[in-house]
Amino acid sequence: MARSAAGRAVRVEASASEGAESATANDSAEKMVIVKPAANAIRILKFLVEAGGPTRSVTISRSLGLNASTCFNILRTLVLEEVVEFDPVAKTYSVGVGLTTLVGNLLTEGQRVAAATPQMRDLADRYNITMTLWKRLGPDKIVLVKSVASPANVRIEMAEGQRLPVLMASTGRIMAPHLGWSRKDLKAAFKALRWQTPLTFEDYWEQVEAAEARGWASDQGYFTKGVQTIAAPVFDRAGDVAFSIVGVMLLGQYEDSQLDEIGEALRDAGRRLTSALT
Repeated sequence: MARSAAGRAVRVEASASEGAESATANDSAEKMVIVKPAANAIRILKFLVEAGGPTRSVTISRSLGLNASTCFNILRTLVLEEVVEFDPVAKTYSVGVGLTTLVGNLLTEGQRVAAATPQMRDLADRYNITMTLWKRLGPDKIVLVKSVASPANVRIEMAEGQRLPVLMASTGRIMAPHLGWSRKDLKAAFKALRWQTPLTFEDYWEQVEAAEARGWASDQGYFTKGVQTIAAPVFDRAGDVAFSIVGVMLLGQYEDSQLDEIGEALRDAGRRLTSALT
């Protein structure tokens, strides 16, 4: 009886132990379940980050071994969530500024600027212009923090780190209304500038007002003869202009209607970059 009872006790304990092991195994199996669409979305994002530039859906699907339709649907979902951007003209995808927003303050300014680079490269490739990103530095200076060269054989290249007076070139025209300076102070600062093609403060201010109304500014050879620049503001969360995104090209490279298109493209890019850079 005792042995039988002991045997039963052993059998009961063994059964309980097996049940616990089975439950643990089931829990582990549940924890290890991989949700394939989520995993594939992460793989696609990693691929786009490493690609460093706009990429077509077919290239992504082939590189990752994904079904073309599955890859396309994931990409479109990521576009709707604004973590991926789609260029309807080139039919390409690139990392969106929404991805930067997700990590927020964890990023350094250098990482934020790097996150803005794909958009700059896309604009440079689309219009064959050099793209630059300027940051306001103190009360009266701007500094070039990023430059993406035009892919054209004949192009303008600009060295990062150079500084200019805050009112200079097309960036000055979008900065001027947001400096908190009186008109007298603005006029005094303007008189100290050296333009290769002279212009009056009154003409300059008309261009400032036009830029504020349409959301982008132009400098047609005033700062540097033979060079056209178009700038759009990047506002910070307080509503001040913290950066400017600028297209640099040869004067006369584009007709006025095409310049309007570039200006609008830069204006839209500046709005998207607000969440990435500030």
